[in-house]
Amino acid sequence: MNNAQIEIQLIASLVAIACAIPGTFLVLRKMALITDAISHSILPGIVIGFFITHDLSSPLLIILAAASGVITVVLVEFIQKTGLVKEDTAIGLVFPALFSIGIILIAQNANDVHLDIDAVLLGELAFAPFDRLSIGGIDAGPKSLWIIGSIVITTLGLLLAFFKELKISTFDAGLASALGLSPVIMHYGLMTVSSITTVGAFDAVGAILVIALMIAPAATAYLLTNNLTKMLALSVFFGVSSAIVGYWVAHIIDTSISGSMTTVLGLIFLSVYLFAPSKGLFSVLYRQRQQRVEVSLLTFLLHLGNHQEEEERHVKHLNEHINWQKVQSKSVLDLALKNNMITINNDIVSLTDKGKVFTTEAIDYIITNKNSEIENMKDRFFLFRG
Repeated sequence: MNNAQIEIQLIASLVAIACAIPGTFLVLRKMALITDAISHSILPGIVIGFFITHDLSSPLLIILAAASGVITVVLVEFIQKTGLVKEDTAIGLVFPALFSIGIILIAQNANDVHLDIDAVLLGELAFAPFDRLSIGGIDAGPKSLWIIGSIVITTLGLLLAFFKELKISTFDAGLASALGLSPVIMHYGLMTVSSITTVGAFDAVGAILVIALMIAPAATAYLLTNNLTKMLALSVFFGVSSAIVGYWVAHIIDTSISGSMTTVLGLIFLSVYLFAPSKGLFSVLYRQRQQRVEVSLLTFLLHLGNHQEEEERHVKHLNEHINWQKVQSKSVLDLALKNNMITINNDIVSLTDKGKVFTTEAIDYIITNKNSEIENMKDRFFLFRG
């Protein structure tokens, strides 16, 4: 493995870490689409920065691009708070407008400069090691490595310093305000970090991979844990793992590095989406099936408790009177027998003592909750009238 391969994987891993941290909070705040908006709306900032400096490598381009990203967030928030449109609609209104302004500025004033849509949106990791940083005539490594490394260090420092504030404002903005914290400052601070991260990473890896690394690892981790610290750790793990595995997949089959990394991210998310222990699709479907069987069991036990006649408690009666399918009837009977709630003699079903206690408690629970629901409805009605 040569130096270029090591540098590419290191840059990709640092980008994954830098994106995973703000991405986790964006997913929790249900603001995943804002990353896509920022990645496009930074174009006017880049163009204006170039008009001022006439240097594509000037740090001013990054500063103005980040400022353009923050302006995007401010405009989205302003439009959303009017109450006339929802957040996704506001995003869909703001970033095409800013992106279009950038394109118009390029078309009118920079047609002869390599500052087009492809240059802005499509970074290529394979070329990142060739853009070197020289300090006093000494090769200090790829520029992207220094830029992304600085962003990672800054982001980690801010996370450690404001973890409690970010956590509280993310899950309960009202509590944050009551404790004297400012959810607004936390919100715009997070958006600023997201904007700077996006700007710093897109030149090396491209906007598409930045969006994928910002959202996919966090969304995958969200399906596996309810603990914020673990979610952050898993997001970083999935991001870095996808970056390294994606690179070697691209190396073996000779294809786009960014495309391979994004594909690996998608496959990991799909696997977790299907097979996660608690939130995975198959787990959810299994629990729903179990809940239906348990509701059927309760219905069956209540039916037995209300009927003492043997013909009403015959096994065949389940299909005839309660209108259950044969498979469902067998599942309910097996579950009741397994839990020692019924006995079956000559195809006549009877409640055991355990079944009678369970039925009585279930009836009491239903009556209590029904009365509570009625009282709540009354309270809401009188409050409305008052």
